[in-house]
Amino acid sequence: MGEDSRLADVVTLAQGMAAAHSSREAWRAAACGACRALGGSFAALSVWERELGRLRVLVNVGELAEGEEEFPEDESYPVHQFAEITEFLHERWAGGGEPDAWVETAEGTAEGRPGYCHQRVAALRRRGRGCCVVAPIVLHGRAWGELYVARPVGAPVFARDDADFATVLAAVVAAGIAQTERLEEARRLAYTDALTGLANRRAVDGRLDEAIERHRRDGAVVSLVVCDVNGLKRVNDTLGHAVGDRLLERFGTVLSLCGAMLPGALAARLGGDEFCLLAVGPSADEVVKAADEICRRAAELGIGDGVSCGVASTEDPIGPVRSARRLFRLADAAQYRAKAERAAHPVVAGREGPDDPVVRLADEPSGPSDGERRRFRGRHSPQGGGYGDDGHADGG
Repeated sequence: MGEDSRLADVVTLAQGMAAAHSSREAWRAAACGACRALGGSFAALSVWERELGRLRVLVNVGELAEGEEEFPEDESYPVHQFAEITEFLHERWAGGGEPDAWVETAEGTAEGRPGYCHQRVAALRRRGRGCCVVAPIVLHGRAWGELYVARPVGAPVFARDDADFATVLAAVVAAGIAQTERLEEARRLAYTDALTGLANRRAVDGRLDEAIERHRRDGAVVSLVVCDVNGLKRVNDTLGHAVGDRLLERFGTVLSLCGAMLPGALAARLGGDEFCLLAVGPSADEVVKAADEICRRAAELGIGDGVSCGVASTEDPIGPVRSARRLFRLADAAQYRAKAERAAHPVVAGREGPDDPVVRLADEPSGPSDGERRRFRGRHSPQGGGYGDDGHADGG
C-alpha cells in the first residue's frame, strides 16, 4: 500500500472522528477508519479501566463473531489475561521505548513485540480470525486503551509495516479522543448549571422543543413541572448567600432524586430560585406523583419554606399544545397559583373543569410568557416577588 493511500486513510480517519457528535460516534469512526486503513475485517476499540483492572470494549465493527455486539454493554477482559499491556507500556515504554503496535496470529506471535499471548491467540482461533494487530492508545502521557484490528483466516498476515502504520493510526485516534473529550466537556458546561450540576435553561429549551415535536408527530405525552424554592430571599438576607446557595444545591438533589421516578426525565435549574422537571413518556399521573414527592421532600429540608410547584401535561385537558412556550405558560401559571395559595402540593393545569383557572390565566394576554415570566410574577404576586437587584431570586 502506497504512502499517498495511507496518508489519505489517516486523513479520512481524523475527519471521521472530528465530525462525530458524541463519544460513541468518535469510537465507531476510529474503529471503522482503522479497519479500512489496515485492510481488516474486524476492529475494536477498548479502554483500560485501571481501577477495575480490565480492558473494556467500547465498540466492535466489521464482521462480528457470535456474541459480539457493536456497542457491548459489558464486554471486558481482566488485564492479567493480557499481561503484555501492562508489561509493554510500563516496563518497555517507561524504559525509553515507544508504544509500538504488534501482531499476533492464530499460530502464535508474528511481527512486532512483545510476543506470544495465548489469550489473544485463543480468541483469534475461537472467532475464526487469522491474525490481529494491537496498537496501544496513549492519551495525556498515559496508556488509555488499545486499537485492535483483525483479518480472517486465509488473509495475508499483518507485516511489520502494518504494525508501524497501526501505531500511527493509534496516535491519530488518541488525538481524536482528546478532541471529543474537550468538546463534550464544553457542551456539558454550556448546558449545565454551575451551582447545582443540573441542566440549565438552555438545555431545557432544546429538549422541550424536541419533546413538543414528538408530541405533535406521534402523540408522546410531554409534562413539565415548574418549581420555585420558597423563602430564598429570607435565607439570603438572614443567613447569607452561602446558606442560600446550599439551599438551592439541596433542592437540586431533591429534584434529581424525584426525577429518577420518571425514566428519562430532565431535572434543571432555570435560574435564581426556579427549577423544572421535564418528562416525555410517563403519564400525567406519574408526573404529578413525582411532583408531590418533590413538595414533600422540599418541606423537610430544614432551611427555606418548601417549594411551590406547578404541573402541565399534554395528557390533561389543557387544549392543544403546539409550542414549548404554551406548555411553559401553563406550568408557570400553575406554579404561580400554588405560590399565591401557599399550596403544600402541586397545582396541576387543566384539572378543575372546562373553565380551569390555571388554563385561563395562562391563556390571558397578560399571562406568564416564556420570555417575561419573572416580570409577570412581580406584577401579580401578592407577595411582590421577583428578582432582586443582586441577581438572586427574592423568593416568595
